[in-house]
Amino acid sequence: MKDVKSYRQSSEAVISQLETDIHNGLSSEEAAKRIEKYGPNELQEGSRSSLLQKFIAQFKDFMIIVLIIAAVISWLVSGEPSDAIVIMIVVVLNAIMGVFQENKAEEAIDALQKMASPEAQVRRDGKITVLKSTEIVPGDIVLLEAGNVVPADMRLIEANSLQVEEAALTGESVPSEKNTATIDAEAGIGDRTNMVFSSTNVTYGRGLGVVTGTAMNTEVGHIASMLESTESQKTPLQKDQDQLGKMLTYLIIGVAILTFLVGVAFQDMPWTQMLLIAVSLAVAAIPEGLPAITTIILSIGTQNMAKRNALVRSLPAVETLGSTQIIASDKTGTLTVNKMTIEKVYYNGEIHDADEAIDLDHPLIRSTSFANDTGTDAENNLVGDPTEVAMIQYALDKGFDLKGELEQTPRVEEVPFESDRKLMSTIHKLADGRYLVAVKGAPDQLIKRVTKIYNNGATNPITEQDIQAISASNDQLARQALRVLAGAYKIIDQLPAEVNSETVENDLIFSGLVAMIDPEREEARGSIEEARTAGIRTIMITGDHAITAQAIAERLTILDASDANNEEHVLTGAELNNMSDETLAENIEKYSVYARVSPEHKVRIIRAWQSKDKVISMTGDGVNDAPSLKQADIGVGMGITGTEVSKGASNMVLADDNFATIVHAVEEGRKVFANIQKAVQYLLSANLGEVITLFIATLIGWQILEPIHILWINLVTDVFPAIALGMEKAENNIMKMRPRKPGSSFLSNGVLPSIVYQGILEGGITLFVYWIARYQYAPTLGMGPEEMIAINLAETMAFATLGTIQLFHAFNVKSIFNSMFSSNPFNNKYLNWASLLSAALLYGVILTPGINDFFDVTLPGATGWLIVVIAAASIVVIVEIIKWVLRKTGVADKYQHTTTEN
Repeated sequence: MKDVKSYRQSSEAVISQLETDIHNGLSSEEAAKRIEKYGPNELQEGSRSSLLQKFIAQFKDFMIIVLIIAAVISWLVSGEPSDAIVIMIVVVLNAIMGVFQENKAEEAIDALQKMASPEAQVRRDGKITVLKSTEIVPGDIVLLEAGNVVPADMRLIEANSLQVEEAALTGESVPSEKNTATIDAEAGIGDRTNMVFSSTNVTYGRGLGVVTGTAMNTEVGHIASMLESTESQKTPLQKDQDQLGKMLTYLIIGVAILTFLVGVAFQDMPWTQMLLIAVSLAVAAIPEGLPAITTIILSIGTQNMAKRNALVRSLPAVETLGSTQIIASDKTGTLTVNKMTIEKVYYNGEIHDADEAIDLDHPLIRSTSFANDTGTDAENNLVGDPTEVAMIQYALDKGFDLKGELEQTPRVEEVPFESDRKLMSTIHKLADGRYLVAVKGAPDQLIKRVTKIYNNGATNPITEQDIQAISASNDQLARQALRVLAGAYKIIDQLPAEVNSETVENDLIFSGLVAMIDPEREEARGSIEEARTAGIRTIMITGDHAITAQAIAERLTILDASDANNEEHVLTGAELNNMSDETLAENIEKYSVYARVSPEHKVRIIRAWQSKDKVISMTGDGVNDAPSLKQADIGVGMGITGTEVSKGASNMVLADDNFATIVHAVEEGRKVFANIQKAVQYLLSANLGEVITLFIATLIGWQILEPIHILWINLVTDVFPAIALGMEKAENNIMKMRPRKPGSSFLSNGVLPSIVYQGILEGGITLFVYWIARYQYAPTLGMGPEEMIAINLAETMAFATLGTIQLFHAFNVKSIFNSMFSSNPFNNKYLNWASLLSAALLYGVILTPGINDFFDVTLPGATGWLIVVIAAASIVVIVEIIKWVLRKTGVADKYQHTTTEN
């Protein structure tokens, strides 16, 4: 349907190819055939998973499968459903939480649907008809005028001073000037000046176009299809969890099989009993609470970030920010304010800063604000062409009473702007009956029509020296990537018989130059420097011209302004087209600025960085940013200026559009990861203690810890303290560390060895208490060590000891190497309350009649409880001694240095 080379053909050729008529348009019959053939002009919705499909998908995790198998075996072998029921409740709760995290990508297509223009003026059956945009078909002849939303992609047939704002597609702040000339060479979207694109906005002039593409065959439709085909990246957190899950699963299966074989072959224990013990081991080793705990810690991080204007749409995105190494930012509206602003003015032979005072009677003010079509909306905000709005805003900021002046000097005639002459003139009647002609436009065009110059209150004939000074100042401003326009005027006694460029725009008096740019955000530079301190590199990706992008990048310190070879660090879309993906990936680190790029280019750039194992965050606000936002490890949309499409494709949205908020989010993300590491250390050391307890007990021939005991400890005694560890405060130097490398994980920076030695301690203490209870304490109560009641008592005390050890141990993991007493160990009130709550739940199932029968436990008595508490508390003393040794021997420094390196 859509010929992507339409811009390289003449309008006549396109009309012929589409078999339409410029004067009459399509007939109703032909339009009906084409809508049958091509379908309505609306974006197609991709297939979506049902709620049931999403729920089932949650059970594909191998650890969850192992748990389900363990539940089934436990029920079949023992005949008791209690263990299986508790395991399945845990599994189902985890699945329900997973489903609620899944609907972000679908929202992007919904937002694209809403962007469609509701109506358009179409030539059908020789008449102008207003149609819904969904009824437009290829070959339709569509009329365009200022204020219209373009309903489809079109090749222009006529263009009268036509300007179209395409920022959402190209990233350019300034509207694109359109014409009908055929373009011979390949061109990016922003350079296809004879085309207009669906969902862009006509800001000035009029036009006539033939529809070349509708629905999914438009540039916006192309982006929608890219969103469908772009695979969401797994976050570092998800990769870590997958890696940890695989590792644990292999260990679990290996240890469970080994335990089963040892019990059956060497201890001559019944295979059914050993199968139950193997199930207990599997339940013990799997940290089934970890996904829920991670989700809750991330949720806490989400709430903290929301208070700082960062709204997270995908929970793992919180931690991903903490490991971000590259921030790829769109320029327009993200690093800049998306508002053209006058920065420099040239008058009286000198360049002045825009914030300097200017005489309000200076003709430069009148020429640039009178020859201007800026209006106001219902809320009295300035609306119109961004460059014209900038001129009016400058005049108003200086105190110029534009409304009053125009009332006294009303506009009576005008010569509209045309792209070929690049000038606009208005004629205003003065109080004395004469007329003021105000002109603004391109300096090179306007200077040809000037014969005099206004300088310091006097009007003199313009000299060659004056022209050279004006030209030199224009070049100086243009080299700073400022857009420069000139102003001129003259007084005439009467209106010409015919008002046109030849009769009006001559013998002008030069009044000055105004230079403007879409300026960088005030806070962006400081944030980029802060990110650099944190080891994060900021790169700029924009659809704007290379010279403008380079200038802004230098002002923001993305590029070193003192480097004379900065052009070598800027890559354009045209250059990118000539690069293979391999060449781009090989050279990607040379470039900090990517200019004049298309949506496809942005995705290629993101992938090239990812091929270097870099965790990359992409920020953007336009429709053109959506595919790259989705491709990036984390996409960051803008809440105020951002399109719904870009927000829908993002993992996080900045409520204040403030680049600095990203840096705050990075800090929160790093804190979240550190706290998840603490939770992992806490949980896995506990699970290792359980595994060691069961394995050694099997080797000895002891019956210890049933599946329900293990599960209760994992869910109750583990969960609340682990969540509370997620509330720990950030370390002081967290933003002076480098981002963690993709190869690092939860187990990096000393966590793994800590898990190992602390797990051995937990298992050793638990086995010691079991031995004391069965062989020392039980006989004092008149029980034989081989009696079931003594075994049950020992099991109960081992259960209570293991749970209580973990409550004490939660305070150990507040720091990997530092003493828990180096600061107030009770400064986390959430951990204090969580420990008390867990203790109540742990001891409650032992002390409460009825429930203790369900858990098959026996009351230990006062002496038994004393043994449990003293043994459990010893974990603090032993770990403190080991930490002290690690610090004194320099082992701690080695790992802490690694933390800084990462």
